[in-house]
Amino acid sequence: MMISFARSRIRSMFIHAVLFIVLGFWMVPQIYMLSIGLRTPAQAFDAELFTWPVTFDNFVTVVRDNPLGAIFLNSLIVTVATVMIVVSVSSLFAFACAILRLKGSTFLYTTLLTTLMVPLASMVLPLAILLQNFGWVNTYIGLILPYAALGVPFAMVILKSFMEDAPQELFEAARVDGCNAWQTYWHVALPLVRPALVFVTIWQFIVTWNEFFLALIVLTKSEMKTLTIVPMQYSGLYMANPGALFAILTLIALPLILLYVLVQRAFVRGLLAGAVKG
Repeated sequence: MMISFARSRIRSMFIHAVLFIVLGFWMVPQIYMLSIGLRTPAQAFDAELFTWPVTFDNFVTVVRDNPLGAIFLNSLIVTVATVMIVVSVSSLFAFACAILRLKGSTFLYTTLLTTLMVPLASMVLPLAILLQNFGWVNTYIGLILPYAALGVPFAMVILKSFMEDAPQELFEAARVDGCNAWQTYWHVALPLVRPALVFVTIWQFIVTWNEFFLALIVLTKSEMKTLTIVPMQYSGLYMANPGALFAILTLIALPLILLYVLVQRAFVRGLLAGAVKG
C-alpha cells in the first residue's frame, strides 16, 4: 500500500512539474508584453525579459490619449450582444436540427457549414458595401450582426453534436408529459447541453473581443472605436512608441485573462464533455 501511494505521489509531482514548465513557456510572451509596456523608450528594444528601472509612463500615456472607459464600453456592448445572439440562434437551430428534425433543416445546416470555409477577407468588400447601403457604418449593429453571422455556424456544430449525443429518451418523455417544443427546448435541451453552452459563450466572447479586421473597416469615428483598434495609433513604419503599444495590448488582454481564470473549469469541462458518450 505504501509503495503504491509513493508511486502515485511521485507521478502526481512529475505531472505537476511538467505542467508548470509548460505554463512557464506559455507565459513568456505575456510577461514580455507586460515588460515592454513597463520600459522606458531607451530600453524598449532590449532583448532581456526584465529591465530596470520600470516605469508606468506608457500606461499613463495610453489612458491620457484615449477615452478608455468609452472604448471599453463599446467593446463590451458589441461582444455581449454578439454572444447573446450567437448562443440563442445556434442553440435554437441545433435543437431544430437534432431533436425536432424539421423539414429542410438538414439542407440549411449543410449550407451554413459551407460558410466556415469562406475566409473573412473575401467578404470584407461586399460586407462593407452592404453595411454602407443600410447605413450601419459606425454603428453597433454594423459589427454585431456580422460577428453573429460568422459565429453561429461554429456554435451550431458544437451544440448540435451535444444534443444528438444527449439521451433521446428524455426528449420523448417530455413529449409524453405534454411539453411543447419551446418547453422541451428550455427545460430539457438547454440543461443537457450546459457545458457546451458555456464553451460556446466563452469562445465567442474571446473571438469577438479580439476581432480587429472587420472593426477597422466598419468603425471610422473615434467615439465608436473598440479596444482592438487603439493599438494602431502607436504602431507605424518604425514603431514610434513600442512601450505605449504593448501597454495597450496588455490592457486589451487583461479582461480575457481574468475571464479565463474565473471560468477555466467550466470552459475545460465544456471542451471535454463531448468525449464521453452516453
